[in-house]
Amino acid sequence: MNYPELFTPTKIGKVVLKNKLSMAPMGPVGYADAFGAFNQRLQDYYVERAKGGIGLIITGICSVDIDIEGLSKPGLPCPTQTPLAFIHAAYQMNERIHAYGTKIFVQLTGGLGRSALPGFVSKCIAPSDNGNRFDPKVIHREMTKEEIENLIRKFAMAAAISKKAGFDGIEVHAVHEGYLLDQFAIPIFNKRTDEYGGSLENRLRIATDIVKGIKAACGKDFPVSLRYSLKSCMKGLRQGGLPGEEYEEAGRDIEEGIEAAKILVEAGYDALNVDAGTYDSWYWNHPPMYFEEGMYREFGKILKEHISVPIILAGRMENPELAVEALKTSCDMIGLGRQLLTDPYYPEKIRTGRLDEVRPCLGCHEGCLGRIGNAPVSCAVNPSCGREKIYGLVPAHKIKKFLIIGGGPSGMEAARVLAERGHKVVLCEKNGELGGNLIPGSVPHFKRYDRALINWYQRQLELLNVDVNLKCEITADKISSYQADEVIVATGSTPIELSFGGTGKAILANEVLQGKEKQGKDIAIIGGGLVGCETGLWLAQQGANLTIIEATPEILGGPHGLPHMNRFMLEDLLAFHKVKILKTTKVVSIDEGSVTYENDNGTESIPVDMVISAVGYKENNGLYESLKNSDMIVHNIGDSQKVHNIMYSIWNAYELAREL
Repeated sequence: MNYPELFTPTKIGKVVLKNKLSMAPMGPVGYADAFGAFNQRLQDYYVERAKGGIGLIITGICSVDIDIEGLSKPGLPCPTQTPLAFIHAAYQMNERIHAYGTKIFVQLTGGLGRSALPGFVSKCIAPSDNGNRFDPKVIHREMTKEEIENLIRKFAMAAAISKKAGFDGIEVHAVHEGYLLDQFAIPIFNKRTDEYGGSLENRLRIATDIVKGIKAACGKDFPVSLRYSLKSCMKGLRQGGLPGEEYEEAGRDIEEGIEAAKILVEAGYDALNVDAGTYDSWYWNHPPMYFEEGMYREFGKILKEHISVPIILAGRMENPELAVEALKTSCDMIGLGRQLLTDPYYPEKIRTGRLDEVRPCLGCHEGCLGRIGNAPVSCAVNPSCGREKIYGLVPAHKIKKFLIIGGGPSGMEAARVLAERGHKVVLCEKNGELGGNLIPGSVPHFKRYDRALINWYQRQLELLNVDVNLKCEITADKISSYQADEVIVATGSTPIELSFGGTGKAILANEVLQGKEKQGKDIAIIGGGLVGCETGLWLAQQGANLTIIEATPEILGGPHGLPHMNRFMLEDLLAFHKVKILKTTKVVSIDEGSVTYENDNGTESIPVDMVISAVGYKENNGLYESLKNSDMIVHNIGDSQKVHNIMYSIWNAYELAREL
């Protein structure tokens, strides 16, 4: 056994867990059936993680009463909506989970309050009158005392139903992340003057009354965990504080967080599932790739000095050596969230010494939280996540030989899937390494998980005996020599090059990232999309003086261009590193030592010693266009079909290769 410290049994209350690894709660929005029960896809999703060796599963949020905020149906699972249907579905799921020696807690939520995405609820409530986190014009009214008392009763009722459904415990959601119960706990959101406002004890009363009600309904030995943020990490409303940034805490500071934890544990909570942040500092609760690993360890370490119940700690803890170290100083169990979306078998792989086979989480949020509102939670690099039984791989009925042209993400994914299904696969890449546009994209330290994904694909192709040929450029006249039954073109995309006029030139971002051009000190980047902004951040972190020039009114594609937490953090990091951003600005010319631009303020030139172009990519589809009308069976996937993000490069390749 590898890393035995992670695989020794532990306890929460009187419930014995087979190891110290838990699945962190992630919202199952869209996975409820019409009765508010766990649908079959959600059951299979959790069972798959139990098969992978996790010791404890904590489900994503289940509403204690969908009518409190007027949640749409079907949306979140809800024990009180149709109790018998909830019991029947969950009991069967829990029987299957228990067969693997895994325990499961259901996470119960009282609601979102001001943190609800506009349109997600029809009744806008909060502890006091508050503007919505995302749209301040939407006002959430103050809850009545009767509504609060009803909410507390519904927690106890939902817990009793969940116990009957075979769950091993409850997690209360949450004095955490700025959700409804957390809004009660934080003075900036709670201006009440009754017994639910004012003093810390009063602001925590709803959370303490809930655990007392659950214990009364389910018994004192039925364990109840609490999702808990020690610190809010807020500079103000809708303003997060970055790691290492000095600011005055506008929410719950560490001192009050310690006192609150003591009160909550005294009230009856058997464990604290610890992190930091609120929706106003959303990137703390859902860490993008810009964080270092283990960002909650300092908070767990502080709490361990003051409370005696077990602490569960997540926050990019998938490095097993880091996890082992954290168990010594900061926590009693390790929480794993998105890593179990990408790879349900992570626990078994590290236990059996197969670290090089662990598919990495990129921290992109594209497949998980970025899809909420349009589709259920899944994963950008694991297309079968959340649809394990209906979208898994099946052996090919007829074995064929495939030639794949291009070794970027879509080409590698197609090769992996086809080979896993039993086909014979030859992959040809014209460059000296696999990865395509991931190669320059993975250069910044904060994109290290992209490099890890390339390494994972290389290992998978080795294990599956895919015939990989590097420095092998395929032209139309060479294809017949491979005697393939079908051809897949995955030739990717190339940077768009624009002419800006003047005597100077713009260097492509990928050339700078790969070190093909000497970096400057005063730099202008043309294009404020993801490539331009991340290249700018990388250079600014090295001390460059950066100006980003964007032709549209918004960088990063605006509010819907990236998942919120990634966009918020990247924008804050650019500001922290003093990157100047010019929006609605057009480059007029580039000359030796300067760039000239125009906007509503007129025309201006600034001195630069480097100009970088990051205005997007175009399909590299020439080979496919030359082949599509031939007698061969030819497919076009990835960026060579349509330039998109990495998720769709992988997902579209998976879809094609799964069906061939």
